[in-house]
Amino acid sequence: MSNLITGIKKFLSNRNTVTVVGVLLGVLVLYIGYNMRVNQAITPISVPYATVTINPKTQITSDMIGMMQIPRSMVQNSSIYLTASEVVNKYSNFDSVIPAGSLFYRRAVVEKSALPDSLIREDYPDGYVLVNMTLNMTLSYGNQIIPGNYVDIYLKAINNLDENVANQKDTIMVGKLIENVKVLAVLDGNGQNVFDNVEEERTPAMMIFAVPEEYHILLRKTMYLRTYDATLLPVPTRESLKEQPGEVRISSEELRDWINNVTYWTEDMSGSGAIQ
Repeated sequence: MSNLITGIKKFLSNRNTVTVVGVLLGVLVLYIGYNMRVNQAITPISVPYATVTINPKTQITSDMIGMMQIPRSMVQNSSIYLTASEVVNKYSNFDSVIPAGSLFYRRAVVEKSALPDSLIREDYPDGYVLVNMTLNMTLSYGNQIIPGNYVDIYLKAINNLDENVANQKDTIMVGKLIENVKVLAVLDGNGQNVFDNVEEERTPAMMIFAVPEEYHILLRKTMYLRTYDATLLPVPTRESLKEQPGEVRISSEELRDWINNVTYWTEDMSGSGAIQ
């Protein structure tokens, strides 16, 4: 026994030997740890998925849910539901279509109490006023204007420079009036959201957005300029792709001055405005 102890002491007293053993142990630990992490990442787990396409604001029932296996690494960020019991009887979010075969993301699945009662589903800043603008399939670029996107609003009108000038030809003017307007809702002729049901084709009839009161009055004036054949034209932009979309602002002081020159706004006794 004493010889064994003596041999161990001599073995450990050799620095080269200890170094080699330490390196080997370190490599072994790294190898084992690496394999454990790899196996943990690729080991499949069962998660729920949608067996059918689920439209917005739809209650999710058990017959809409299947189970599939995916690598554990796909769920490390906890952005998806991991069990069917977490999903069943909840609702698809107001702005989310869950395609068949898709996992159930927490952003797209909510409690019924989280669904807004109003079609205007987003808060807008204090001091802003809702505006409804007439829309059709052409003006919406074939249903390409959707809630959450941004549009610029152009004005097309006939500019009668001076009614007292004889033989004057009308001038058609077109220009960008307001930019960076966020779309809150797109409704059909029955007031239903155009994008609530992907299986039902709905024709856009109205776009709803919010702007500061000053711009709201300017747009209302424009909508009443029938003598000048004034038309407001929404034009989609890529503003929603930016991390911080720009603020709503007037694009043309000349157009604003022209609108104000051919109209004015008064407050009646009830506090509401009227075009004169």
